Amino acid sequence: MSSHKWHWLHSPITGGVLLVIAAAVALAWANIAPDHYHHVWHHTLWEHSSGFSDKIQQINLHKIANEFLMAIFFFFIGLEIKRELLDGELSSMQKAALPLFAALGGVLAPAGIYYLFNAGLPTANGWGIPMATDIAFALGVLAIVGSRVPVTLKVFLSALAIGDDLMAVIVIAIFYTEQIFMNELMVGLAGLVILGIANRMGVRNKIFYYGIGLCIVWISFLASGVHATVAGVAVAFTIPSRREISMKSYLEQTKALLKGLEAEKDCEEDVLSKHAIKTLKKVKSLSFQAANPLQLKEDALHPIATLFIVPFFALGNAGVIIDSSMMNELTNPVVLGIAAGLIVGKPLGIYLFTKLLIALKWGSLPTGVTWTHVIGAGFLAGIGFTMSLFITDLAFTDPQHQVIAKVAVFVASLVSGIIGYIILIRAKPIAESA
Repeated sequence: MSSHKWHWLHSPITGGVLLVIAAAVALAWANIAPDHYHHVWHHTLWEHSSGFSDKIQQINLHKIANEFLMAIFFFFIGLEIKRELLDGELSSMQKAALPLFAALGGVLAPAGIYYLFNAGLPTANGWGIPMATDIAFALGVLAIVGSRVPVTLKVFLSALAIGDDLMAVIVIAIFYTEQIFMNELMVGLAGLVILGIANRMGVRNKIFYYGIGLCIVWISFLASGVHATVAGVAVAFTIPSRREISMKSYLEQTKALLKGLEAEKDCEEDVLSKHAIKTLKKVKSLSFQAANPLQLKEDALHPIATLFIVPFFALGNAGVIIDSSMMNELTNPVVLGIAAGLIVGKPLGIYLFTKLLIALKWGSLPTGVTWTHVIGAGFLAGIGFTMSLFITDLAFTDPQHQVIAKVAVFVASLVSGIIGYIILIRAKPIAESA
């Protein structure tokens, strides 16, 4: 079957649809059978009394989703960030200035607005919740808008979301780490040093990187108190990004091999000669050497991250019980802070910081992008969902605060997405704007 038939696996719409379905199922499940939902996700699957951290002594589905699978998701995010830094929209100051500065505004404004509502309260620690952007949802809505917006807007929003993710990782590492156990952390850092040295020495074996990354770095970071998702990003940055042979050398060698294969008398037969098999293996080896390991891993992880990990995470975290008492929480500082942060803070911060950068003549809008597009993209960036739900569990220990925050994230993300869609769908076509 040709590979183009599987293009939907990499479509942002597919990931967004699965995310919506998973969230809807979680909500229905938690409200119809709350005891069953809690039992499935929090029932201990494995327990042991020894070990160097109580964080890994009890394993349940919720921990698997939040501590293990999300570490893999952040590993994927780390690969994206590294690729963008090496040869993408963040590869030079000229390219990176606008989306990174816009992302900074989209982080500071929502966090500041949330803090204004919650200053001096026990819930003040939740300021990180409205600063996150769900890239799958945002790009999914943008894909639905289609050709009415320039391709450069997708590039701008993608780079902005990558910058947003990078800042979120930094915030999680610094502000949402309660206690650090230095011995375990040093073991994890030693694992990263080993991977870094292996990279410089030209080691490309994926089993080596995954083995050290999982058995040493991930477990040690998890045990140290630093969230395991930080380990995912850190390991991603050690993945080799250089090809072993140039494309010119690859083409020359494969052409010679294929020419010899053409001369084979039985090349059309189902059973090939030993020489033909050896030639095909050599071509496969050369293809691997000519490819970028970082890109290969990113491409392989994309469907796993967007079609399984993120929906699975949503299924285990979006199940909140919604009842009539929720109406009384509409004026709760947590609800007001998250809603105002995502719906107002995100687009406002992105717009103002973009405007400031251009006023200082440090950058310019991408070709075909208007200020209406920037505002619309700002609202799409207000779709916090996955990242916001993730940070909610880090910020609050009180179950009631978690429930209120998650409901606020649902509503605010939905409103932001709808407003962003309406603005972009009503924006002047590219030709008219020009």
